[in-house]
Amino acid sequence: MTTNVYTPDELKKVDPVFGQISFDHHEQVVFCHDKDTGLKAIIGIHNTVLGPALGGTRMWNYTSEWEALNDVLRLSRGMTYKSAISGLDLGGGKAVIIGDSKKDKNPELIKAFAKYVDSLSGRYITAEDVGTTTPDMDLIHTITPHVTGISESLGGSGNPSPVTAYGVYMGLKAATKFKYGSDDLNGKRVLVQGIGNVGETLVKHLVNAGALVTITDISKDRVEEVAKKYNTAIYMGEDLYSLDVDIYAPCALGATVNNDSVSKLKAQVIAGAANNQLAEEAIHGKMLQDKGIVYAPDFLINAGGIINVFGEIAKYGSDEAIRRTENIYNTTLDILNLAKEQNITPNQAAMKMAEQRIEKKKQENK
Repeated sequence: MTTNVYTPDELKKVDPVFGQISFDHHEQVVFCHDKDTGLKAIIGIHNTVLGPALGGTRMWNYTSEWEALNDVLRLSRGMTYKSAISGLDLGGGKAVIIGDSKKDKNPELIKAFAKYVDSLSGRYITAEDVGTTTPDMDLIHTITPHVTGISESLGGSGNPSPVTAYGVYMGLKAATKFKYGSDDLNGKRVLVQGIGNVGETLVKHLVNAGALVTITDISKDRVEEVAKKYNTAIYMGEDLYSLDVDIYAPCALGATVNNDSVSKLKAQVIAGAANNQLAEEAIHGKMLQDKGIVYAPDFLINAGGIINVFGEIAKYGSDEAIRRTENIYNTTLDILNLAKEQNITPNQAAMKMAEQRIEKKKQENK
C-alpha cells in the first residue's frame, strides 16, 4: 500500500469538493444554473439528522466559484451546529448566489433560484441572509413553500435581524460576566465591526446598556449615519484590531480572527454576529484561549434569527422566539464553564455539545 501526501492546492485539483476540510461529510451539494437569468448558485445540505436543513441564502460577488463553494460549505456546516446547540429540530443548510445583489439581483433570478429550492422537496428550507431581503423571501414563497422569514402579512415572522442581534447581545453579556464577573456593560468599551441590520441593532442594545461603543464599516456613509443616530465613536483607520477596547463584536463577514488579528487584539472578549469568525477553528480558538481572551462561539450566539424563523415551522409566536433567544445567555455560560472545566476551547465545547445531540438523535432513529 502506498500513501500519497498532498498539499492543500494539490488536494483541490485531485479532490476539489470531497477533499475540502469544510466539506465535512456534507450530505448533498447542489449546483444551480439558469442560462436565461444568469443564475449561478450553490446549495449545501450538511446534515439532516435532526430535521430539514434550514439556512439563509447569501448573494455575494465572490471572486471565484471556488470561494463561493468554500463559503457555502462552511456556512451550511455552521448551521448544523447552530440548530443543534439551540435545541431546534433542524439540520444545517445554506445557499449562495454568485453576483452583486445591488446590480445583478432581479425577480426573474430569484424565482429561478426558488425553483431549485422547490426541487429539493423540503430537504432544504431557505431564508434571508446577506444580500437578500424579506421581499425576496416573499417572492420565493410564490414558487415554493420551503422558505421562512416571509412578511408577517403573509403569516411569516418577518425580518429576523432584530432577534439575531438580541441573541448576540445576550451572548455578549454572558461572555462579559464570565470574563469580568458581572454582565454590567456600563462603561465597557466595545468595538462593533460591520453595521448592517444586525450590527446596528446590537449597537442600540449596547448604547442603551451604557457601553462606550466604537463602530466601523466599509461604508463611510453608513458609519456616519449610525454614529449620529446613537452617538457612537467612529474608527476608519487601518489598525482596527489594536484598538484598546474590552469587547470586540465582529458583525460583518467571517475569518476576522486570524493570525494577524489575534496577535494584535487587546479586547478580552469576542462576541459578535458574523459566521465563521475563526479563520481556522483549531488554531485560532487555541490562540485565543492561550491569550486568555473569552470567545463566545458565533454559531451559538447568532442563533436568534433561526430561532425566530423556526417559529414559522414549529408554530410558536414572537414571544416564545424571544424567550428561547434569551436562553442563549445561559447556554453561553454553560459552554464557557464546560470549556474551562475540560481545558478545551469554547468552540470545541459548543461543537461537542451539538454533536452529542445529533448523535443521540441518530441512535434513536436506528
